[in-house]
Amino acid sequence: MENKIDVVLGLQWGDEGKGKIVDVLAGRYPLVTRFQGGPNAGHSLQFEGHSFVVRSIPSGIFRAGSVNIIGNGVVLDPISFKAECESVRAMGIVPEDKILISKKAHLILPTHRLMDAALESAAGKGKIGSTLKGIGPTYTDKIARHGVRVGDILREDFEKKYDALTERHIHEFGALGFECDPYAQKEEFMKAVQFLRTFKLIDCEYYIDSFLREKGAILAEGAQGSLLDIDYGSYPFVTSSNTTVGGVCTGLGVAPSKIGHVYGIFKAYCTRVGSGPFPTELFDETGEKIRAVGHEYGAVTGRPRRCGWLDLVALKYTVMVDGVTDLIMMKADCLDGFHEIKVCTSYKIDGQETTHFPFDVLSPIEPQYTSFKGWSKPLAGITREEDLPDEFKKYIAFMEEYLGVPIKIISLGPDRDATIQR
Repeated sequence: MENKIDVVLGLQWGDEGKGKIVDVLAGRYPLVTRFQGGPNAGHSLQFEGHSFVVRSIPSGIFRAGSVNIIGNGVVLDPISFKAECESVRAMGIVPEDKILISKKAHLILPTHRLMDAALESAAGKGKIGSTLKGIGPTYTDKIARHGVRVGDILREDFEKKYDALTERHIHEFGALGFECDPYAQKEEFMKAVQFLRTFKLIDCEYYIDSFLREKGAILAEGAQGSLLDIDYGSYPFVTSSNTTVGGVCTGLGVAPSKIGHVYGIFKAYCTRVGSGPFPTELFDETGEKIRAVGHEYGAVTGRPRRCGWLDLVALKYTVMVDGVTDLIMMKADCLDGFHEIKVCTSYKIDGQETTHFPFDVLSPIEPQYTSFKGWSKPLAGITREEDLPDEFKKYIAFMEEYLGVPIKIISLGPDRDATIQR
């Protein structure tokens, strides 16, 4: 049987709980990869009484025997990566022994982070809601063919390349009227680059091809969520990379025929950080309750997340775009105690009802809801499917019929053991 790359994707606006699921699934895979995004994406893991947030490091890092690849579609900040590795080392893990890095991944320079701040400042009321980690400006330089890549750190003229890109940024700061010290972190950056040189830097596409043929299956882990995809998300309030399944191919250097299962993760409700449309957002006590019970605050930034009911219109759209084969439902236990639970099953736009996710996401959208009775007993602590309350089983069955894809995993808590596999 041919080995494949199975994929874990978030189907909403991020923060779906991908880190936990990758950690749960990673035991089946000898190789775990990240294929896009940067250190603005924090994946929270909890196991054996420990809690940890990984940003650029794949979530398989804590599984014994696993190899972890940072693919070429990722943008890597050497400073934050070094700090993250030191935290991993404190857990008794040697990151240099478990992490491989694609030479073709692009580097985030200190001036990319400054550029992020400059652009957000210049945008005024039109802010995207950036995490100011330098992600967007780094992808901009990548597309404009000005970027500096991981493999460049092996060149004798690396510092000249660094200075050339920094000078380009200085010119842009002047045009934006943004004052800063562009070389303030150069020394720290170069020390982090020296640390990066202690890792094995690989030609990712060749390594993965050889691994699939000779060793076993691979798990690919996405960052952010599908509704933040640069092409298919709620543009312009999106991230700067392809968070949908096609990003696996370009972000790792593999053919579409190598993709196997696509695990799509969603929460039993919706959240969003930053600016942008959110049709089912709640501004009342219910929204506040969801935020409090779900601890909906950014793993990296600590920002409170906007909360609302589950949007099945948007979810069915991302299921289609990603070719999802298996659904994974997170945080249903956070809806324990709600007497009524709603899901959005259609939109009303300009008086017309539709089940299509619109091109113009900034137009007024009226969500149309289907209501369910809350479950009669708490889900928290349940470990067997047969013990789930009937009301919750009806809720699950409705979603499976609407989405046309089975829900294979139900997560009922943050720990890796609080998981029902169907």
